[in-house]
Amino acid sequence: MVNSEEFIKRIEKILDFYSLTASSFADKIDVQRSSISHLLSGRNKPSLEFVLKITDTFTEVNLYWLLEGKGSFPYKAEKVITPTPTLQKASEISATKKPTSKKNIERVILFYDDGSFETYQP
Repeated sequence: MVNSEEFIKRIEKILDFYSLTASSFADKIDVQRSSISHLLSGRNKPSLEFVLKITDTFTEVNLYWLLEGKGSFPYKAEKVITPTPTLQKASEISATKKPTSKKNIERVILFYDDGSFETYQP
């Protein structure tokens, strides 16, 4: 369950970080200004739609940080490094690996998403 007092502190931290007033914040996330006022005063609790509007509008706001205070703000996604495949010519492949079956590679055709292609023959 969301602790309202802590949630309000996190909303205030977002306002400070982006140098926003409550009304400009409401305009940015497309909610009524009175909604922000009622939330900040503790009169109302945040709805799921409200929370999702914040995280959709401000990518630096992590959902778990906003709801539970876990994580950090501003959120910095860890950079995921994906290995880039290296392209070898068919002649290099056939020189390094011999097929285990009696079949031989005649040619290799690479199709690209822009409609072009390349053909390699050993």
